[in-house]
Amino acid sequence: MSRICRHAVAIAAVLGAIALAPPADAADEHTLVYKFATGEVLRWDVDVRSSVRSTIEGTTQETETKTVSTKAWKVIDVLPNGSMEFINLVERVRMTNDLPDRAPIEFDSLQKKAVPPGFEDVARAVGTPLSAITITPRGEIVDRQIKHHQPAADPAEQVVLLLPEGPVAVGAAWTQPQAIMVKLPDGGSKKIEARRKHRLKSVEKGVAQIETEFQVLSPTTPAIDGQLAHRYVQGLIRFDITKGRVVAQRLDGDKRVLGFAGPSSSMHFLSRMEEKLLASPASVAARP
Repeated sequence: MSRICRHAVAIAAVLGAIALAPPADAADEHTLVYKFATGEVLRWDVDVRSSVRSTIEGTTQETETKTVSTKAWKVIDVLPNGSMEFINLVERVRMTNDLPDRAPIEFDSLQKKAVPPGFEDVARAVGTPLSAITITPRGEIVDRQIKHHQPAADPAEQVVLLLPEGPVAVGAAWTQPQAIMVKLPDGGSKKIEARRKHRLKSVEKGVAQIETEFQVLSPTTPAIDGQLAHRYVQGLIRFDITKGRVVAQRLDGDKRVLGFAGPSSSMHFLSRMEEKLLASPASVAARP
């Protein structure tokens, strides 16, 4: 075979290999979906700490709250279309409130003591199914039934992280819309459009590192920002791609608002939420 023929054969072989190989970006894409099994119970340890320093008409007050809890999702059914139904509940709570001019007040659902004033609703909710939720593999909520009404519950709370639609590469971003009702000074209310923006930061050993940040899209006033202060969080979520679940997350908040309750008023809200999936069953407190 002549040198020209051999060269032509080599080129053809290389071109053929390139044609058969998958695109480089396709090989780097990842599919993030929830994967639950009927009868499975997922438990997370949740640690939430927050402090609010506010000044109104020259008077400054600071409050601190610490809550350590065990939340559980009990998977009731997995439908043929992939949708998953689970019961959401809190199995244990230990909470401390440090209020101005008062001694810290603590409530622990594992201790058989009288429930301190102000913690009655929390005590009644421990061990009680709070809601039945049905989600798609992506995390879209298709049905949510409230089983136990909580007066202090946040109706706009995002129980489930919304995952991207289809395979995504590192660096891809997607959003999770959120509508929040706020109170107006005249006694009315207004819907604020907001969202959580997520971005796939990296994938390490089968675990996706997802950056998240809360963003407000509607015009606001200082009075509205004061109501939204606790929502301005950002952080990192770790999602196990193989097992299809959030294994850990940490969200930090640091929001300052001037004029939320008059020209000379100010507020500084600090918070941190850390959550970790438990590998073994946690002890369950009896319902008070």
